[in-house]
Amino acid sequence: MQRRLLAGSMLGVWLISMPSPAPAQEPEGGQAVFKSGVDLVTVSATVRDRKGRLVSGLQARDFEVIDRGERRIISQFRTDRAPISLAILFDISGSMDVAARFTAAKFAAHHLLSWLEPGRDEAALFAFDSRLHEVAPFTVDTRALNGALGEVDPFGATSLHDAIAEAADRVARRNHPRRAVVVLTDGIDTSSSKTPAQVSGVAASIDVPVYVIATVLPIDDPNSDRATPQAGFRAPSHIGTVEDLSRWTGGAFYYASGPASTSKAAKDVVDELRQLYLIGFEPGTATGWHPLQIRTKQADHTVRARGGYNLTRQ
Repeated sequence: MQRRLLAGSMLGVWLISMPSPAPAQEPEGGQAVFKSGVDLVTVSATVRDRKGRLVSGLQARDFEVIDRGERRIISQFRTDRAPISLAILFDISGSMDVAARFTAAKFAAHHLLSWLEPGRDEAALFAFDSRLHEVAPFTVDTRALNGALGEVDPFGATSLHDAIAEAADRVARRNHPRRAVVVLTDGIDTSSSKTPAQVSGVAASIDVPVYVIATVLPIDDPNSDRATPQAGFRAPSHIGTVEDLSRWTGGAFYYASGPASTSKAAKDVVDELRQLYLIGFEPGTATGWHPLQIRTKQADHTVRARGGYNLTRQ
């Protein structure tokens, strides 16, 4: 009976079946291929120390993978500087056309593109209101994408959660293992059929971290000295917020309420993707959702990674 790892109806992880084990290798297209006699679950992980600094130089022996409470053996491990695939997702809903939020979003996109390596990294621009729109397809000519930013204008309703799920599916089809969705939004959703919890399940299962840069006023930024007591995003715990969504997928959430915080958020996203640890291990045998815990043996390290994977049988 063949095992398959799925996220809804989408392919959940790289599924490679080879006759005998072999080291990881990178083919001409740049895709990370873990060669093994069994299917592997792959997880991209970010590690920071207690001061919030990215930790590099770790080896497979420094990590522990806990799958449904059971420790898994790490069979493949990569830290090489592979190219990045980035789906930049613009919120073009009507609420973004307020208090220069959309100008701030374009500023953030410009900074994201400036940190990519033209000719090596790739990016695409998407926009969403009540549905997803492709503004510019994936290209390694990332500098040229700056010109496409002028083609994006805010209007309409917001299907934020649905758009993130679809954008994650698009970037999951790219060849590069260092991939992510970056959402530029004010965080308001008015018409999605999916909740943040449902979207995070999709993105986590296909190992696509979601980074959210929320362009807000200083009074809505909890990190600002002008913040009000109501600053931030809140929702019932079983539904979650876009901040929860980013965390559940192994990504991160940033408030951008000024040029300095916007520029720093863009740099942090690209820096994290450059230093991801790519971990592969054999899945469990039980069908259904497998919660994952990825950790290091250093007590002062914090590891961010997707929350789990789905296993079904065919």
